Amino acid sequence: MSKTSGVKRRIRSVKNTQQITRTMEMVATSKLKKASDRVTAARPYGEALREIVQSLHNPELAGRFPLLRQPERVERAAVLVLTSDRGLAGAFNVNILRRARDLIGALRDDGVEVEVHVVGKKGIGFFRFQREPLASTRTDMGDYPEPDEAAELVDGLRDSFEKGEIDQLWIVHSEFRSALSTPPVAREVLPLRGSEEATPPENYILKPSTEGILRRLLPLYVRNAAYRALVENIAAEQGARRTAMKNATDNAGDMLDSLRRSYNRARQAQITQEIAEIVGGAAAFE
Repeated sequence: MSKTSGVKRRIRSVKNTQQITRTMEMVATSKLKKASDRVTAARPYGEALREIVQSLHNPELAGRFPLLRQPERVERAAVLVLTSDRGLAGAFNVNILRRARDLIGALRDDGVEVEVHVVGKKGIGFFRFQREPLASTRTDMGDYPEPDEAAELVDGLRDSFEKGEIDQLWIVHSEFRSALSTPPVAREVLPLRGSEEATPPENYILKPSTEGILRRLLPLYVRNAAYRALVENIAAEQGARRTAMKNATDNAGDMLDSLRRSYNRARQAQITQEIAEIVGGAAAFE
């Protein structure tokens, strides 16, 4: 009797776990739809802005606009790492942190001094465990970041680049390709690089002035790069969590099937034993 009772307790426990993972899968699916819509909406604008900025890559403009500065040698770099505040997302955070660690190691091997900025509790906990000094931390991004929040992340780093305090800015995050494909990437945001494939710009009449437009366009490019990284990271997180919770739900179902078979075998053995005892008892009185 004790064996069947133990199996029944395990069945109840696995059922409760399965209900939780199924609910989390449904929540992640709902959030993934909203997050992927934001990624789809942000990409065309970001790509167009990137192409415009790359076409402006001109040594003559570097002296007038600090954001177009091209350091001869990178001596100090800032790495902004985007992770999540919550777990239960499979290898999502592990992959990002591994990519960030590889980037930081490669930069330091080249003699570059690196300052690390981290968003998300998982990343903060990892780097503190590694005893890595953190220049700044944020844990209040939420599931639907806004452009103003992205500006808060990178405006200080952009100012540091303009002043010559850093020579490079990297953002490490997950790129959302699909719910099943969210590879970690490290993107160099600053300095601005020209594209070999970029076509020469056409002649335009610029109003109010070239300087006025560039002074607004260049900071906007940096902010947009951070915003795109945030929304892609959120979508990738929800995709990874949905996949992880679906796998957990399926595994719970397989475990329930196995436990039910074990329970049925134990119950059958118990019934057989009871019948044998009854038959044996009746035979003793004959």
